[in-house]
Formats: sequence, C-alpha cells, structure tokens
Amino acid sequence: MSKLIMWNVITLDGYFEGNEKWDLSFHEKIWGDELEKLSVEQLHAADCLIFGRVTYEGMAAYWKDGVGEIADLMNSIPKIVFSTTLPSADWQNTTLIQENVAAVIKELKAKSTKDIYVFGSANLSETFVNENLFDEYRIGIAPVILGSGHPLFEQGIVPKNLTLISTQPLATGGVVLTYVSK
Repeated sequence: MSKLIMWNVITLDGYFEGNEKWDLSFHEKIWGDELEKLSVEQLHAADCLIFGRVTYEGMAAYWKDGVGEIADLMNSIPKIVFSTTLPSADWQNTTLIQENVAAVIKELKAKSTKDIYVFGSANLSETFVNENLFDEYRIGIAPVILGSGHPLFEQGIVPKNLTLISTQPLATGGVVLTYVSK
C-alpha cells in the first residue's frame, strides 16, 4: 500500500500563501539546490499528484509550458484534481474527480505502487486531515514571518498527534520537517 503524503511550504508563522491567491513570494527564501533536489526526488517517487481546483489551475498554468526536469516530471506524472466546480481538466495526464474523495484516495493508496503526493491544496488537504487519510506530512518552513495570509491549517481542523521522523536544515535557512500519523 502506498502512502498519501502532504507536501507544502509555509512561513514560520504558518501561512501557505499571503493575503492574495498565489502570493508565494516567500518561496524564494527557502528555494535552493537542496529543495530542488528534494522536489525532483519526490516527483520520481510519485505514482500520482493530487490537487484541489485552485492549486490545479495555478499549477497547470505554470507548468504546462515549463521547461526543465521538474516541468517534464510535473507534466508527465498522472494527476488527479478533486473539484465539484471545475468543468474539465485539460492539463496533460489529469483526471477530474467530482465526488467520493475519501473512497477514491483509499482505492488509490491500495492499488498504487509508489507514493501519492498532495502539493499545496490547503482546502482539499483539510478534508484529507479530517478524514485521516494522510500518512505523512512534509512541511518546508521558510525563514519568513509573514504576519498575515492564509494559514495551512484552519481553526476547527480535527486534532492530530504526529511523530517527527526527520528534519532537514537547508542552506537557505529553511527546514523540511517530516511527520507521520500515529
């Protein structure tokens, strides 16, 4: 059985984006050779990528015409977008699912040979946290205090006890923390 892994970058004060959609300028403070290497490793280890509608639209717009190893991997890996409002999904190798989120994830985990990654997608991730579907949380912490924005974990999310299994300090001053569900 494969693992469902959350991958997200947040600020030290817990925001995954600024006050505006796709305000990710703090990503520049954590990005470097080490994070690029980790990104490539994760993509090679992925059976598929999972997105909510908003993240899907932004990622598709950015990566469809991208060049380089990461772009090639992002475009070639199978992707699933969960949305009840998206009429179609036209990014290469993407399947649109409009219902039964938990059942689809459980089925994917049972039949996949590699791990499944959720990139960004805070609203969808909240559903997965509340449904106890994540096996692992990989959180990149950017060395930035943003002061306001959209938090990764909203108030009211189901509490979870996690176990820290690794820390990876980065030359940029950021750190990647990896937790597993107990």
